[in-house]
Amino acid sequence: MSPIPDDLSTVKDDMIAFIEGHGMRRFNGFVDYEEVQCVMWDMESNPDGWKDFVELAKTANAPFLTMHSWTLEREELDELLERLTNSEFTDRDDVEDARWLRTHAGKVGYLQLGWAYQGTMFLCEVSTDWYDRYQRLLEVSDEFGGLTMDEPDQDEEN
Repeated sequence: MSPIPDDLSTVKDDMIAFIEGHGMRRFNGFVDYEEVQCVMWDMESNPDGWKDFVELAKTANAPFLTMHSWTLEREELDELLERLTNSEFTDRDDVEDARWLRTHAGKVGYLQLGWAYQGTMFLCEVSTDWYDRYQRLLEVSDEFGGLTMDEPDQDEEN
């Protein structure tokens, strides 16, 4: 068992080779588990557990696997940092975390594989620790970035 690397580019390449080596096809697409019925694969702390997932898809006669990868783009990170910096409610540590993420720009931080079976999507996700931190910071910036102060209503003033 190898630990999850800081950049999932090689894991992505391994996934592509493994899937094609099993004679299966890939469909580049993201499955939003909030939109469709899904079952998440538990890799049980095995970073190579995605291989078992692919083999199960083959056994289930899945005609293809969906595949999605996400790379941290400098522009996305700059926008996040700007939102966090300009928010009155952002914690200083969050801004420093966002600055620290610059070391990961251009790296693949998230991979998703999926296949359908009897109306249910089966999904396997692999992510880096820094990707999880990035997602948390996005949530923080969305919460406080969209926060508006209530103006008194005309009725309340009278």
